[in-house]
Amino acid sequence: MTTGTTSLDGAVVEFTHARSSVIRVENLQHSYDGRAALKGVSFGVYPAEIFGLLGPNGSGKTTMFRILSTLMLPMGGRAVINGCDAASNPAGLRKQIGVVFQAPSIDVKLSARENLRHVGHLYGMSGSALDKRVDEMLYRVALFDRANDRAETFSGGMQRRLELAKGLLHHPSVLLLDEPTTGLDPGARRDLWQYLAILRDEERVTVIVTTHLMEEAERCDRLAILSEGQLVALGTPTELKNEIGGDVLLLEARKNPEELAVRISQRYGVEATVLDDGKVRLERDQGHRFVTDVVEAFPGEIQSVSVSKPTLEDVFINRTGHRFWTEEQKGAEEKVSGKKKSKKH
Repeated sequence: MTTGTTSLDGAVVEFTHARSSVIRVENLQHSYDGRAALKGVSFGVYPAEIFGLLGPNGSGKTTMFRILSTLMLPMGGRAVINGCDAASNPAGLRKQIGVVFQAPSIDVKLSARENLRHVGHLYGMSGSALDKRVDEMLYRVALFDRANDRAETFSGGMQRRLELAKGLLHHPSVLLLDEPTTGLDPGARRDLWQYLAILRDEERVTVIVTTHLMEEAERCDRLAILSEGQLVALGTPTELKNEIGGDVLLLEARKNPEELAVRISQRYGVEATVLDDGKVRLERDQGHRFVTDVVEAFPGEIQSVSVSKPTLEDVFINRTGHRFWTEEQKGAEEKVSGKKKSKKH
């Protein structure tokens, strides 16, 4: 096993490239009209693990997904899956992967069985071997009893399971999923993640998931956190959160948060930063005890205080200096999610 790390503003941007890695991404670069979407990203993915690409909109995760699924050629670096290079051998790589895109790809006017048979024909499957595999996949995603029903009669969760069956029909060793739970209710999301765990544990399938949801990232075995085209953190969710240590405090100043942050830093020798929403953030052991001290030290200047254990968003803030979402992005995302939910109901 060989390892290599480089550093960008203190963040690890390259991970162990073990010989057993199923996927190797090496110094991957891509730009759109002169704007860099990926700035030399490197990591490895091990066999039979659920690997998450976590990042807000514009972080580069969608570009990464498109390159890994051979929809786009990188402008620099390499992406290799099971020895097949995405640029020089895309046909060979496609045989190794199953892909589930964020946008629905099933034909809702066809039955579940017809959808799978159609995909099987595209992969050169036919006859009794195809029929057997279709039945197997319908059983596996709990749709066998609805095999002859049109997909338009299915719930969002059932349609997503049919998408998974399509992606797995040709026995791929790697499954790529782009925001797979978009538009699903909590129960359907839970079912999908339970199925991904079964794929990993029983079928030994390696899964890559892109997501912007922290609770989904927590379910991954390892994560690559992206921001503005750069890899800012890499590891298991627990490892990443443990790097912070202590508690995370958010202080709301009555007047000048910048001035309050400077004075807190000077008085206690800690790094206090002002976030995009104007709150002062710092990390401190036994934060619940520190709250009383800091409020008494700055009487009348602190309007509210919150204390919490480190989260993946704290990891993101620690590495980038800003929140995962700006308030504008968060509001826009919630608005879009609300529209999607209203359409489904």
